[in-house]
Amino acid sequence: QVQLVESGGGLVQAGGSLRLSCAVSGTIFSITIMTWYRQAPGKQRDLVASITSGGSTNYKDSVKGRFTISRDNAKNTMYLQMNSLKPEDTAAYYCYDIVDVKFGNFLSFWGQGTQVTVSS
Repeated sequence: QVQLVESGGGLVQAGGSLRLSCAVSGTIFSITIMTWYRQAPGKQRDLVASITSGGSTNYKDSVKGRFTISRDNAKNTMYLQMNSLKPEDTAAYYCYDIVDVKFGNFLSFWGQGTQVTVSS
């Protein structure tokens, strides 16, 4: 059983910073793509940033230059450093990973989400 647990969310003033973490536990052979999504009330869930096992990254345009995604493969953990936060960044943030659970059997998993609220 694979579990993804996010942490690091909270309330911050505009211009502030937060660092989210997503720890993956369970039977894991490898993790390919690790991704952060976010969903604001009444809106669809959108991709924020992704990182491959080799370290290639991709970002939503509106967070480029402010957010940095990283991963520690030894700890099966992904991070999202969020700087210069804006009220429009307010959302529940979810991690989504594609995991090799056994000899090329790739499954996808979602975390439970962590709330980020940015006050103006």
